Amino acid sequence: AGITACRQGKSVLLLEKEDHLGGLAAGFKFGENFCDFGVHMLHAFNKEVFEDCAAILGEERIEVALDARIQWGNTLCRYPLKFTDMLGAMSPITLFRCVAGLLLAEVSGAKKSAQIETAEDALVAYYGSPLYEFFFEEFTHKYWGIHPEELSAEFVRRKMPRLSAVDMLRKLFPFLSKNKEGLVESALDHETLHYSRNGAEALPRCLEAEFRRLGGSVVTGVKVEAMSRKDGRVHVKTPLSTYSAANFLNTAPLHAFVQVCDFADETIQQAARQLTYKPTVVDALLVKKESCIESLYTYYRNRRFHRVGEPKNAGMQVRPEGHTVLIVEATCEVGDDAWEGNEAYWEQIKKDLEAEGICLAEEVVDRLHLKNAHGYPVYNLGFEKHLEAIHAWLEEYPEMKSTGRQGGFTYPAMHTAMQMGKTAIEDWANDAP
Repeated sequence: AGITACRQGKSVLLLEKEDHLGGLAAGFKFGENFCDFGVHMLHAFNKEVFEDCAAILGEERIEVALDARIQWGNTLCRYPLKFTDMLGAMSPITLFRCVAGLLLAEVSGAKKSAQIETAEDALVAYYGSPLYEFFFEEFTHKYWGIHPEELSAEFVRRKMPRLSAVDMLRKLFPFLSKNKEGLVESALDHETLHYSRNGAEALPRCLEAEFRRLGGSVVTGVKVEAMSRKDGRVHVKTPLSTYSAANFLNTAPLHAFVQVCDFADETIQQAARQLTYKPTVVDALLVKKESCIESLYTYYRNRRFHRVGEPKNAGMQVRPEGHTVLIVEATCEVGDDAWEGNEAYWEQIKKDLEAEGICLAEEVVDRLHLKNAHGYPVYNLGFEKHLEAIHAWLEEYPEMKSTGRQGGFTYPAMHTAMQMGKTAIEDWANDAP
């Protein structure tokens, strides 16, 4: 967003609460290495955004083939899930039930039913009861700490990717509906991702350098205490200064943004308080081992962590030689064992890593525990009316926008989030007299 505004000749100031830029896609120094807060690699789906980022990254950009796995049954299968993986991971009876349930869901047209309100309704309507019971129910409940019957159906439409195995069934049975309305597209079977030798940290660092080169200003480690409007301008108060601007773009968590606006009445404040986020934690581990997993990252269903990534497999340099870095991700609640990263949580992580044959506890040389209270927006039942109320309120103030994952309360990939920022600036330019 800042780069787009600077290219339009605007004077731009970026306020960042942390001491570094990048948000959830930032990189962190970890001994002699860097680590990511989760898996953050750039897709090339958005040609304009990708070409811009590729030019800014220059020689720091490296290409890596997609290689992801997911725990399916008692095996680790390729992700997105292939039909052949389903054949190998399910018993014949379970496979028959799941395929029959999927076919029934397809021909019944249940996904068009007005009765679909919860994520459970949507998953059953799209995939059938057997596949929901075999895979989606447990995985969703464990991942979010919320049962699918308590999540909005919008969660499935915006967050849950289609299984490529389901697409394969559509190819095998041509009479099935080809209507893809309502679901996120699954990842490509074969795709080139974009990364760097230092991991995710390169992209925000290079973007910041380009922003500053274009004349943008950055203030880090600053917290916005209050916002007001006067004489057609937005006034932002921080502990050290007050800034005035013609336009203000927010990417902080939506409820935090609303909270500091002195022109948001109690109705809007209450709506914002109803929007919640799922906290996430990451343990970066330096492991005395050449390699721990075969893939770039693997999703797990029955462990305390839900995903483990090994960025060395994506080309990240790891020092010293003979070592690798693991990125171990989990969802949690603020204040629980995982959030604190205490001994009880760490013992469970080590136990699960050993059980999966990833590494032994004594092979872990160093550990960095990272956490974020606003990892994922939570689409609880009824969240739509609260979000719509805030959107309607924001429309009264065209000089203000809120976007991105936290600011837009949505689930964009990195390239989509960057496009959202670019679009917000372009909309202002188009609306200007």
